[in-house]
Amino acid sequence: MHVISPTSENITVTPNAAMTGLAAPSRGSAELSTWLVAMTAGAIGPEHAVSREQVWTVTAGSLEVTCDGRTERIGAGQALVLPPGVLRRVRAPEAAEAYVAMRADGVASVPGTEGTRALPWAQ
Repeated sequence: MHVISPTSENITVTPNAAMTGLAAPSRGSAELSTWLVAMTAGAIGPEHAVSREQVWTVTAGSLEVTCDGRTERIGAGQALVLPPGVLRRVRAPEAAEAYVAMRADGVASVPGTEGTRALPWAQ
């Protein structure tokens, strides 16, 4: 059993959101990664695809998620399952927080760029 407490060392801040890494291989998890995403009102993440299924559970505010050309608004208490390998974009029409769960070996790709990139908060 591992108890994981958020620390400043496990926070990655981008222009679009702050990700606080929780469970991950570097913190004792063998198979899963979980993290908290915090977005300010109006923030929009880049269009990207992730190689593994993700489950987003909104805990505060709401998010608009466009996946494979379809947009859904999810609010606090709702969960959204995003399939692997499909383009998605997350927008926060208001300040929002969500917990995300994914297999630990997931990587992201961005249209127009080569290769994939690891998600540092999920490592």
